[in-house]
Amino acid sequence: MELRKLQKIVVVALEDIKGKDIEVINTSRLTSLFERIVIACGDSSRQVKALAHNVQDKVQAAGGEVLSIEGEEAGEWVLVDLGDIVVHVMQPAIRSYYNLEELWQGSPDRAKHAAVDLAP
Repeated sequence: MELRKLQKIVVVALEDIKGKDIEVINTSRLTSLFERIVIACGDSSRQVKALAHNVQDKVQAAGGEVLSIEGEEAGEWVLVDLGDIVVHVMQPAIRSYYNLEELWQGSPDRAKHAAVDLAP
């Protein structure tokens, strides 16, 4: 499946179940393992599981392949591996603790400088 189409399906599936703070990170220049990471939050373990399950259902319904799903038992952090896209659905405390955005987008110093440069 074409990357943009897959990405759109994932984001819409997360929005359908009221996923919060959805972020798509382009990792194509950082690793050859996958092209994008999608990170989203759910307020409870039940919502996190529902978000991940909806992503799985929508991708499969569109003819895409789900390679694996990890973390469904606890529901604090569920990873959905779609090959070119890896989806992380987390509870807010887990997301804040692991801070995957910082890991995949660069150093905190670089991010701070970018924010300062954009300030009016």
